Amino acid sequence: MFYPEGITDREMLAFYANRFPLVELDFSYYQMPGIRTMEGLERKTPEGFTFCVKAHKSMTHQVPEDGAELTLVFARFREAVAPMTDAGKLGCVLLQFPWGFRRNRTNEDYLVRLRDLMAGLPAVIEFRNVEWVSEDTFGLLRREGFGFCCVDEPRLRGLFPPLAVRTSEIAYVRFHGRNARSWWNHKEAWERYNYMYSENELSEWVPKIRQLDTKESRTFVLFNNCHAGQAATNAEMMQSLLDLV
Repeated sequence: MFYPEGITDREMLAFYANRFPLVELDFSYYQMPGIRTMEGLERKTPEGFTFCVKAHKSMTHQVPEDGAELTLVFARFREAVAPMTDAGKLGCVLLQFPWGFRRNRTNEDYLVRLRDLMAGLPAVIEFRNVEWVSEDTFGLLRREGFGFCCVDEPRLRGLFPPLAVRTSEIAYVRFHGRNARSWWNHKEAWERYNYMYSENELSEWVPKIRQLDTKESRTFVLFNNCHAGQAATNAEMMQSLLDLV
């Protein structure tokens, strides 16, 4: 178990920040973050700490058709992350699109539009659908200045393979676990990510991460298998494998 027994929810981030230099905030997908909440999180972390913030679902999954409403959604999100930007602690915004976000002209146009909507915030795009595996896709991300989210997830038909590609100054690797049985068949969302990586499985990514990590890039490695503290345990394992501890 990563967190000590009896620790409160309010104490967890400060404890985590003493062990790791980086965290991915996922609650912001389910609930549009508020500026006071983000100010509070920023204050609990030391200088040099980095936040990667997942975009709200209205930016990736339930996108408003009305242009004015969409602009307002992005403006609210940008305002919320301002405390982290001002403190120099915002690594990037992660825009994770669903499997149903397929490769077509409409969705490609939306990716292009995102650059204006993000108003200069650093951003990384995560695809789930294998249709986006294409040099044209990577070229589009490079032109728009977006990072590409490399993923490790179950080797199921239609999902993204474990590619190591960098399309901006940000290299991003996200581990979802390899729980193939529960990926499509689950009652609760956490069941999909209920997985503990072995050291051998993580070792597969070590040369890929080193390949991505150049002098011209910032490299973020995050674990989304958050059930029962598995993400933190695997993150410690990866730190050791990369000789960071």
